[in-house]
Amino acid sequence: MADTRELVKDMAEKARSASRRVALLSTDVKNRVLLETADRIEAEKGFLQEENRKDLDAGRKKGLTPAFLDRLELSDKVIASMAQGLREVAALPDPVGEVVRMWKRPNGLQVGRVRIPLGVIGMIYESRPNVTIDAAGLCLKAGNAIILKGGSDAINSNLALASILSSVLGDNGVPGEAVQVIPTTDRSAVTDMLAMEEEIDLIIPRGGEGLIRFVVEHSRIPVLKHYKGVCHVYVDRYADLEMARDICFNSKVQRPGVCNAMEGMLVHSGIAGEFLPMVGDSLREAGVEIRGCSRTCEILPWATPATEADWGEEFLSLILAVRVVDSMDDAMDYIARYGSNHTEAIVTRDYARARQFLNQVDASLVVVNASTRFNDGGQLGLGAEIGISTSKLHAYGPMGLEELTTTKFIAFGDGQIRQ
Repeated sequence: MADTRELVKDMAEKARSASRRVALLSTDVKNRVLLETADRIEAEKGFLQEENRKDLDAGRKKGLTPAFLDRLELSDKVIASMAQGLREVAALPDPVGEVVRMWKRPNGLQVGRVRIPLGVIGMIYESRPNVTIDAAGLCLKAGNAIILKGGSDAINSNLALASILSSVLGDNGVPGEAVQVIPTTDRSAVTDMLAMEEEIDLIIPRGGEGLIRFVVEHSRIPVLKHYKGVCHVYVDRYADLEMARDICFNSKVQRPGVCNAMEGMLVHSGIAGEFLPMVGDSLREAGVEIRGCSRTCEILPWATPATEADWGEEFLSLILAVRVVDSMDDAMDYIARYGSNHTEAIVTRDYARARQFLNQVDASLVVVNASTRFNDGGQLGLGAEIGISTSKLHAYGPMGLEELTTTKFIAFGDGQIRQ
């Protein structure tokens, strides 16, 4: 629609103008905005929950599932978590202006690279209104402006959060257009946004595979993405079996509906007869349905025979594909075929095999003797993340502050001219 296109165009142009101001903000100003926003979110909890209740009531009338409504709710816990997240981002080092490296050329020219903001970020996401604050906080600290297009089910919650951010920005002399939520539920706003290649530097979609594929197919702007998280744990023949049981259980059961949960378990044939009954009992008690290869089903007669569709499937539930393999090479070949470049783990006491797995497996995080659930910005020490990228340009893995910047070259001379 023309009206929506004009709205999004105007917002994008204002974001581009604001981004030049935000890029020059001092660390003190950025941190003050984050800390004051955290305080305001807590102080205005009643207002936020009143607006959120409108979304929840509308969602119930539409028949949204309890799980969806849970993601949509701005509970006391979620509000406290948003505020704490902003305070944690404020405590992180400011990446903007960092000189990454300097070197001297034979002609005396001093050349270096310095970290700078990306510019304007476009964020497209579903259901969770807390993403509004998480994404805005990270982008601001990294010196970027951001335009947010949340799901229609969270429109009142997102606009309420944006109003608080805009107010705090204004109080600190920062253009309110540095953080904008598109104030319409019209789906054409997404395609309009994806066409703003002159104003928006990067699109980050966050949601289901369908949303991300739509964004990639329609965007004229570079997209950082991951389609799905098909993560595996390979239990090597030299694994500590009790450790392996705990790691596999945690990877699958602790939170099965997230992208870094284990979806496939690969077990070396040399220990399968001992290990599968151990881990199988624990998983079965937790309600996990195992869909196994023929050798798995021989060892665990209660398992469901797997079909070809189960290999490489992102279940996002208490379902697990299990295959017995004859070697680590077989496991790595399986991962190369069915994995999604998200998270892959090996459990082994053999250092050389661990190193081989680390070197040869291609994923945004490769783990030795730990749960796949650690592929998370907070867990890896980034403080926070805006999402996890399984594409390699320009970031691979959780995207924290540094991943929301790029570098430019700088050079210092004293009269050098090129011969």
